[in-house]
Amino acid sequence: MTEDIAERQMQFLFQLRQRGVMDKATLNAMEKVDRGAFVKGVFAERAYEDMPLPIACGQTISQPSVVGLMTQALNIQPRDKVLEVGTGSGYQAAVLSHLARRVYTVDRHKRLVREAQVVFDTLGLTNITAFPADGSFGLPEQAPFDRILVTAAAEDPPGPLLAQLKTGGIMIVPVGQSDAVQHLIKVTRTETGFDYDELRPVRFVPLVEGLGSD
Repeated sequence: MTEDIAERQMQFLFQLRQRGVMDKATLNAMEKVDRGAFVKGVFAERAYEDMPLPIACGQTISQPSVVGLMTQALNIQPRDKVLEVGTGSGYQAAVLSHLARRVYTVDRHKRLVREAQVVFDTLGLTNITAFPADGSFGLPEQAPFDRILVTAAAEDPPGPLLAQLKTGGIMIVPVGQSDAVQHLIKVTRTETGFDYDELRPVRFVPLVEGLGSD
């Protein structure tokens, strides 16, 4: 590892800690995943800054600190099966893959799934399965899930996703109108229903039903 890359990596992890990502397992997973592999073109040189960046299909790659805080809030255990709704660049799924036994990730844009799969293959991440699908309905054929992560904002936590969460399972989802302040919500399924905790204000692209045309 050259001095420049090592310095950049140290700075990257320092930024994460400064913004509240303190969980050791999450930081280790994020250290293993090079965000630069998921950022293409003119924005590649900004891959290590703590900011969201545009990707194809009008979507964004989330800022690393938000990826870290969402991952930390999931509290993933090594045997967990995780569903991610909104593959996007694939960066978040790659981080999850270092923590969970199996990651299923879906996106309504076939192009994003295709491009993310190439990066997963290049990085040797064999425990991720990516599908083009309407994520608002989850992935019933693989349910139930120990953890569900939604990377697009819904007005309410989607019913089909709640139904696919195991008892004791956790879902992290941004909730709110797409043009207003949204809140990151942690949903825990109990024996008798669901507990909701509000974590922090965020801004995500909206969760849209149906498959994209690309």
